[in-house]
Amino acid sequence: MKAMVLEEQGDKLKLKDIQRPEPGRSQILLKVKTCGICRTDLHILDGDLDSPKLPLVPGHQIVGTIEKIGDGVTGFKKGQIVGVPWLGKTCGKCDFCENGQENLFDRAKFTGYDIDGGFAEYAVADAHFCFPLPQDYPEVQAAPLLCAGLIGYRSFRKIGNGEKIGFYGFGSAAHILTQVANYRNRKVYAFTRPGDTKTQEFALEKGAVWAGSSNEMPPDKLDAAIIFAPVGPLVPQALKSLKKGGKVVCAGIHMSDIPSFPYNILWEERSVESVANLTRKDGTEFLELAPKVPIESKVTVYPLEKANEALQDLREGNFEGSAVLHIS
Repeated sequence: MKAMVLEEQGDKLKLKDIQRPEPGRSQILLKVKTCGICRTDLHILDGDLDSPKLPLVPGHQIVGTIEKIGDGVTGFKKGQIVGVPWLGKTCGKCDFCENGQENLFDRAKFTGYDIDGGFAEYAVADAHFCFPLPQDYPEVQAAPLLCAGLIGYRSFRKIGNGEKIGFYGFGSAAHILTQVANYRNRKVYAFTRPGDTKTQEFALEKGAVWAGSSNEMPPDKLDAAIIFAPVGPLVPQALKSLKKGGKVVCAGIHMSDIPSFPYNILWEERSVESVANLTRKDGTEFLELAPKVPIESKVTVYPLEKANEALQDLREGNFEGSAVLHIS
């Protein structure tokens, strides 16, 4: 089968013919239809996230049809369309797993990092971490829901019931989550790179009530802010924009160092919290919600062999919304 393979961090992906995997116990084999491109893929390629499995097939927003079912798998059938997210395997027995915090399991395995992912014609996945997808969703629309959507939704759950929410960085996750926020009668204030008027216009098109540069203060004090951009200095900037008691949620798996800041912008019971991965509960809830909104992602589609081009376009901000590889 054809796959885009990372052999060494810092290198580009290589298109290679590799052996098709076979599903083991509790696994399913998927014929990959689409796979989303994510900033986490860049962090893996660049070495920001160290010690990935090498060689590695990246990709953790997989949409595919079930080709083969391993022993011990129930609740799925051949030909069914399912999605596979970043969290790929946990023990199910430790305190974290038993208390609804499986995303914090110390030895979790991650799709496209510890486990070969979806930049390939076929992929295997643990059936416990595969989600049936809404049948009326086009495959290229479904892929961004599996990381950008899920991590955005977990971040959204963290901020409580505040009406005015700031999104710092307006890419794949933010443009999905804006639709969820509007559905829940929240107001979104979008912050972009200074001078990026094109993305600010896109944010307004998707339903933000205000859009400006990340170094600006919003016209109203915010109840909460979610930081999607991996930029540490945005944390004190976001804190300055909050009402008393507001919360900043850092949604990325990697962020540059957060600079020191004066205590007075944290005082008055403001807080900073991170989001790590996702749980299966997040996946079930969000994928039930998505068709009710309904969420419509703006998607740029690339063929499998153009994965390096897609990743570079993500790095340079050359598209709005999400990018997806179309494999089959």
